[in-house]
Amino acid sequence: MLRTPLAVLILSGALSPALAAESGAGHPISGRATVIDGDTIEVRGTRIRLYGIDAPEAAQTCETSAGRSYKCGREAAHALAERIGTGIVTCEPHREASGRRAAICRLGHEDLSAWMAAQGHAVADRRQSTSYAGAESKAWATRRGLWAGTFEEPAEWRRASRSAEAAAGSALAE
Repeated sequence: MLRTPLAVLILSGALSPALAAESGAGHPISGRATVIDGDTIEVRGTRIRLYGIDAPEAAQTCETSAGRSYKCGREAAHALAERIGTGIVTCEPHREASGRRAAICRLGHEDLSAWMAAQGHAVADRRQSTSYAGAESKAWATRRGLWAGTFEEPAEWRRASRSAEAAAGSALAE
């Protein structure tokens, strides 16, 4: 069996540094994407989480600067769907610590995670990477998207939602 050293693959451009950093991450996937939510797409039947960001959940609400409630999770998903349109998305797989499939996905040369963070539709997920912290900071500084009002961090919202479901479930069991 012929083996090519990893460094040769990286230097030749046959393997991106992002893929090389993740052993066994898999091959890039390209195709039309279906948006599941603000940080999850499906390409050719494979569900992929956008690497390095966390977007509000579909049921999550946020508030505008005027205090009006809106469905920020749905707005994030809609913005991502509008950005992708009918374009071809290419995703370079990464593995999250949780084992879920994540990827750096691009529309042409544009990194969709960076775009979502820069538009304020998602926050940088610093547990995965600090790569998108700068884009998030720009959205915060210009009060774009989520930063135009108030919101609960998506991870905190999920934890609170799970706790409320668990409490409701145990109340029903009594």
